[in-house]
Amino acid sequence: SKSKKGVVNTDNPIDLVSMALQLGATFVARSFSGDKAQLVPLIKAAIGHGGAAFIDVISPCVTFNNHAGSTRSYDWVREHNEAVSRIDFITGRDEITATIAPGEVVDVEQHDGTILRLRKLHTDYDPTDRVAAMAYMQAHAAQGELVTGLLYLEGEAGDLHAAQHTSARPLNSLDTADLCPGAAALERLNAGWR
Repeated sequence: SKSKKGVVNTDNPIDLVSMALQLGATFVARSFSGDKAQLVPLIKAAIGHGGAAFIDVISPCVTFNNHAGSTRSYDWVREHNEAVSRIDFITGRDEITATIAPGEVVDVEQHDGTILRLRKLHTDYDPTDRVAAMAYMQAHAAQGELVTGLLYLEGEAGDLHAAQHTSARPLNSLDTADLCPGAAALERLNAGWR
């Protein structure tokens, strides 16, 4: 892809879906923000999934300019903001949408003229085989396609909160003593990982 100034990004892309599969996520999906018929059920399913859920949402961004040296970056504005109120204005662009039938490949033109080639999974695709999901993704990536849909689901995934021993209380309700229990508690935690 190119930056707003036309500089080509020569770095290889990072496939977050492949990373999620390799790192052991138990619900892995990819969707296009313009295909709400697919995306909304995936989000609902991910929220209801007990294990580690990951959805890569491909979403064109027409306002991104958040880099070092930019006077429009989040950090620069936060440091130099003297606003009397918080108001955002984003120049409108037409929403990019696509209707993609199962098994179909559709080229979707972005605002900058680049093309995303999206393939929606067949209805008979089996999302329960992690290795097959990785192979399927790689085979279609080699053809320049981004596969969308529920790519992997581990049906017997344990509860992520139980596995990670997360707080039963919302983090915003914890006080400083709970959030920063001190050096001794940190040492005990680190010792448990040795």
